[in-house]
Amino acid sequence: MMYKFVIEGGYPLKGEVKISGSKNSALAIIAATLLTEGTSVIHNVPQLRDVEAMVSVLEYIGAKISIEKNTLFIDATYLNKPEASYELVRKMRASILVAGPLIARCEEAKVARPGGCAIGPRPIDEHLNGFRALGIDINERHGYIIAKGKPIGTDINLSERSVTATENVLMLSVLAEGETRIINSASEPHVIDLANFLNKMGARIERIDGNFLIHGVKRLHPVEYTVIPDYLETGTFMIATSITSGQVFLQGAIAEHSTAEIVKLEEMGVRIKRDNNGIKVDSSNRPCACMIKTAPYPGFPTDLQPQMCSLLSLSTDTSIVEETMYEDRFNHIAELQRMGADIKVDGRIIVINGVKKLDSADVMASDIRCGAALVLAGLAAEGRTHVLRVYHIDRGYEKIENKLSKLGAVITREQS
Repeated sequence: MMYKFVIEGGYPLKGEVKISGSKNSALAIIAATLLTEGTSVIHNVPQLRDVEAMVSVLEYIGAKISIEKNTLFIDATYLNKPEASYELVRKMRASILVAGPLIARCEEAKVARPGGCAIGPRPIDEHLNGFRALGIDINERHGYIIAKGKPIGTDINLSERSVTATENVLMLSVLAEGETRIINSASEPHVIDLANFLNKMGARIERIDGNFLIHGVKRLHPVEYTVIPDYLETGTFMIATSITSGQVFLQGAIAEHSTAEIVKLEEMGVRIKRDNNGIKVDSSNRPCACMIKTAPYPGFPTDLQPQMCSLLSLSTDTSIVEETMYEDRFNHIAELQRMGADIKVDGRIIVINGVKKLDSADVMASDIRCGAALVLAGLAAEGRTHVLRVYHIDRGYEKIENKLSKLGAVITREQS
């Protein structure tokens, strides 16, 4: 059944909202439970379509999983086969994260190659090059990656700071013989969260000069662990508060994970107060224009670029946004133009001339963050906005309409 969000714009967000667990942390940590026998207990797992997809992959492999609200009990003692079929992988590219743990534990894996993506090509060459460097034999047949071998520690220099490649190589190297150095590794909060989880399982991972040093161990053990709050949800709600001229406390948000976003919002005139329990956002005026360039962490996240475009559409002047991470992350632009935004794209440069108001319209989500950007625009627009294909949004945001409603937004989920 297809659903849409119906949003009546013009209501400031006010109150307190709890930030959910990190989707990207949860997906990698769920995959990492394949590294050991026994039952691991993972708390603060968001209830999302992508999490459901990863659970299905592990159950196909043979893990026994039970769920109680936001806690997963994962028993990976017995694995039927070290394989992830295309039928499962096609639903979510992050399914490729089971490759590293399966090779590490079973010394073999057969995983379907992920397909394309709405925001541009996302090749897995870095994953495979890292596997080969660790001594794994890689073949590709009929759309499947077939890997065999026992990992041997070495130095791996990633050509780009790919998050999922860093995570996959990290999970493979913890059971490798000897030491592994991952140079030019990603450093996003969810990558560090995975490393912390692996260390709690008995891995020996150090972070030295921005790179990972892994001392291989022979075995790991199951653990109980709590996933960190989602800094991308934090950023989205900070922008949502700003675009509605609201005042919201983001319970559990970790300001240190959102430094680049906070700096830009403060530059735009948003008042932000950090404390040990979360972040308070207070906005009462139209945002000032600014310049943003997406970059790997700790730079400005590409996953918040669409939402920021919605906010900058209502700024006082002309803003420039440069998208350096994905060549096609512009699906939200045409939809925002339908709502009256004055936006032009030149290559990877987005030029936004602020307007005084956005108009309601029927718009369509094409990916997680595009959908979030359209919801935010609908919250600020005059009239009633319909956001179609909300299943994209459900992949990355836990019950977003319920959270927004509690803050005073007028938003409902309806059959489309």
